[in-house]
Amino acid sequence: MLIAFWIVSGLVALAFLAAGVMKLARPKAALAASGMAWTEDFSESTLKAIGAAEVLGAIGIVLPALTGIAPILSPIAASALALVMVGAIVVHVRRTENPTANVVLLLLAATSAVLGFAALLG
Repeated sequence: MLIAFWIVSGLVALAFLAAGVMKLARPKAALAASGMAWTEDFSESTLKAIGAAEVLGAIGIVLPALTGIAPILSPIAASALALVMVGAIVVHVRRTENPTANVVLLLLAATSAVLGFAALLG
């Protein structure tokens, strides 16, 4: 169970870290120009907050379990990232855009949370 947790959590953390850093580092216009049309619906500060949440969630999935300090925070961080993806799916569905990538990330984050809680209990 623990090996599965690390594999899934590592993938989730890498995906969210990359997405979050991109949102933090690039201006709104550059994000929109790169195909993220949904950014038109949000302010620059909101996009930065989403990026920060994704980066902190990625760190939160890996660091507590890795250090052994408050490891319960790892599945909680994965659950929070799953909620972020629920919001992303809502945005894409409202804009009649394809939410497939968000659904995959939601499922991976939820799987990471379940495996994390299972590893703590067993």
